[in-house]
Amino acid sequence: MPGTAAIGRRVARIAKRGIDLAGAIVGLVVLSPVLAWIALILVLTQGRPVLFRQVRPGRDGKPFTMVKFRTMRPTRPGEVYYLTDEERMTRLGRFLRSSSLDELPELWNVLRGEMSLVGPRPLLMEYLDQYSEVEARRHEVRPGITGWAVVNGRNLVEFDDRLQLDVWYVDHWSLALDLRILAMTVSQVLRREGVSATEDLGLGFRLPGWDQSADPASSERNGSGPASEDSGTDA
Repeated sequence: MPGTAAIGRRVARIAKRGIDLAGAIVGLVVLSPVLAWIALILVLTQGRPVLFRQVRPGRDGKPFTMVKFRTMRPTRPGEVYYLTDEERMTRLGRFLRSSSLDELPELWNVLRGEMSLVGPRPLLMEYLDQYSEVEARRHEVRPGITGWAVVNGRNLVEFDDRLQLDVWYVDHWSLALDLRILAMTVSQVLRREGVSATEDLGLGFRLPGWDQSADPASSERNGSGPASEDSGTDA
């Protein structure tokens, strides 16, 4: 027979999923005019596709396709996507990133059960075999649109520290903590704190094909790689 604590935690997780469903449905309905206007402006100014899709690891590392609004132009011949974020970022994309509006389509991922409103940010599939045993525990829960690392500095925090914050969240999760993170996120977004328009290329693990000889510092654990949480072709 499961103990009282285990039953309470199971009920809390069911409640968390209920909050996710309610939040995603209400968000998609209430924000539908904003979503429609952003999509229309993207079509008129940048053409299709409107959405950026990329496979990311979800709970237990299971892959899913995350969707966001497109913020960059496609790569040109000879361009390496993770080295040209600054050049490929559009003016509208810069605004969407700095205001976090590019994240709104992820409510669809929440509705599908692939993400949660709150959880560790989904990083890249290429990172899966580079986490330490402790760091890999960030995948014990669904990834989130926002999370403990996000409200504690996000792009201003060293990559290793972000992973530690993710694991701390897994170990200390509660509905009260989720509500606190959501409230902090609203405040952060309104003040546009902790969000950079382009990627923090000095953070993250090395991607396959990264030329270490061209970047001797890439062998270091902090500042080792060219990719961050939202690196991708974005086109």
